[in-house]
Amino acid sequence: MRWRNLRASWRDTLLLLREFRFALLLFALITIGAGMVYFSIARWVGEPLSSIQEAIFWVLALTFMEMPGAFPKHPALQMFNFLMPLIGIGLLATGLLDFGIMFFNRRVRHKEWEMAVASTFNRHIVLVGLGHLGFRVLKHLHQMGEEVVVIELDPDRDLIPLVKSMNIPVIQGDAIRQNTLESAGIRRAHAIVLCAQNDSANLQIAVKARSLNPNLHVVIRIFDDDFAQALEEQFGYKALSSSQMSAPTFAAAAIGADVTRPLTIEGESFSLGRIFIREQSELCHKSVADIEQAYDLSVILIKRDNFSDTHPPGTTSLKPNDHLVVFGNPEHIGRLVHESHG
Repeated sequence: MRWRNLRASWRDTLLLLREFRFALLLFALITIGAGMVYFSIARWVGEPLSSIQEAIFWVLALTFMEMPGAFPKHPALQMFNFLMPLIGIGLLATGLLDFGIMFFNRRVRHKEWEMAVASTFNRHIVLVGLGHLGFRVLKHLHQMGEEVVVIELDPDRDLIPLVKSMNIPVIQGDAIRQNTLESAGIRRAHAIVLCAQNDSANLQIAVKARSLNPNLHVVIRIFDDDFAQALEEQFGYKALSSSQMSAPTFAAAAIGADVTRPLTIEGESFSLGRIFIREQSELCHKSVADIEQAYDLSVILIKRDNFSDTHPPGTTSLKPNDHLVVFGNPEHIGRLVHESHG
C-alpha cells in the first residue's frame, strides 16, 4: 500500500504540473530572462557577478524577497531588488500559490487524487454503482483480496467515505462517459461489474467498456431473466437477473467463476462452480480433500484429458489444465477461483 501511495503521489504531481504548466513556464522564463538582464547590467555598471547562473539565482532569491548578498550600489541594480519581489508576488497570485497549496494539501483535490490512485491498478475490477448490492459485492471482492476501483454517480452517497476508508478509490462520475471509465483504468482492468438499478444504463456502460477493452469480462445486473439470458448468448456478458441477485454470486462471477444460479437451502445459498486449473495456480498438486477442507466445498467432478471422474477420491491431486466442478457457497467458490488464478 505504501508503494502504491508513492506511485499515486508521483502521478498526481505530474497531473498537477500539467494543469499549471503555463504558470510554471512563465515563471521560469521570467526568472531566467531577468537573470540574464541582471548579469548584463551588473557587468555594464561595474558590479559584475561571477556567472549567469549566479545572476539567475540572485533574481530567484529576490523573487521570494530574500537578499542573497550585499545590496548593490548602482540604481539600475537596486531597481531589480524592488521590482522582482513585486513580480514574484504577481506570479504567485496568478497560479503558483494555488499550485503549492494543492501540491501539499491533496485532500482539497479528491477527484484528482482518486484518479491518481486508480492509475496504479492493473488487472483489477471496476465496479459501477454503490447501492446496496454494489456495496455488498464490493465487500466480498475486498475480502477475496481482489483490487477494485469504484465508479459512483452520486457524490453524496453515504457509503463513499466507508469505501475510501478501505483504501479503495472511488471515481465520482457518470460511467457512461468514456473519460470516467478511463479514469477508473478500464483499459487495464480484467472485469467490470455493473450494479446500477437501470438496465439501460448498465447495458450502455457494458458496450462502452467493452469497446475500450475488448478482452474485458463483463458482469451485468439485469432485472429481466429472459433478457439476461439473451445478453449472455449474444454478447458473452455474464448477465445476472433479479432471481440471481446474490452479492457472493456477483463477486464470484466478477473474478471469472462459472457459477450457476444459487439454490437456497434453509436460508443459505449454494451453487455449482466450474474452475480451470492454470499452470501457475496455487491449487496445483493439492488434493481433493485439501480443497474441500480449506474452502468448505464439495468436489463433485474432475475432468482431465477428456475423461470425467465424478466424486473423485480425496487423495486425487489436481494438475494443470484440470477442469474442476465444485458445489458450495458462491462466496467460497469465488475465493477458490481467486487463488486458482495464481
